[in-house]
Amino acid sequence: MDSAPKTIAFFGASNGVGLAALQHSLAAGIQCTALCRTPSKLETIFPADSTPNLRIIQGNAHDIQAVSDCIRADDGNLVDMIITTLGSRPVMPTLRLEDPKCCRKGAATLTEAISQLRNQGAVGKPYIVLFSTTGISRYGRDYPLALFPIYGWLLKEAHTDKEITEQCIMESGEAFTIVRGSLLTNGETEKAVRVGIEDPQTGRESCAIGYFISREDSGRWVAENLIMKKPKEYENKILMITT
Repeated sequence: MDSAPKTIAFFGASNGVGLAALQHSLAAGIQCTALCRTPSKLETIFPADSTPNLRIIQGNAHDIQAVSDCIRADDGNLVDMIITTLGSRPVMPTLRLEDPKCCRKGAATLTEAISQLRNQGAVGKPYIVLFSTTGISRYGRDYPLALFPIYGWLLKEAHTDKEITEQCIMESGEAFTIVRGSLLTNGETEKAVRVGIEDPQTGRESCAIGYFISREDSGRWVAENLIMKKPKEYENKILMITT
């Protein structure tokens, strides 16, 4: 896919990075479908009468029927692109995740849904953009050394889930780009986004190490650089983004 997609399915777009990417996609006139456990969250932000290019489906990203409905375009075929920014909330004060397998289950359900729809006659090869996290590279540290206590201890459970999720997408046979953000903050900024690139097979091609990037900046970057255009240098690669 060399041009902007005509149809995109979103998973995890109720807030954060996914919501920001969805906002920019809708503003560009792209037909979007978002799976949401609580549709009212998105309906409040995007009223139906003013957002005709958004279809909201009630459901869970671990339910194969709901996922299938989300990635099937109006013509019955597969959507052009899938953006998944799923994640589980940490439970205070331990910071353990509500669902330590949230992301991997979502990826397994998504790839199975694609396979089932193809077996039913749907055509198309969606480009999958998975938003992940720094700290799980096989090719060296991609975060500041000062953050080692956080990455090495507090985020270990989340990182395990992300690692398995990434592997599922990379082994799916679908075209993909994995985007690993540094620690996420809130609020859109004017800061320049720095990008590092890894090839899953051959290693690191360029490096970008930083402490933080906001959810809004991340979503905007995904929209501007992976949705509105799709550089060949990012295809089937892992990116690290930070400010």
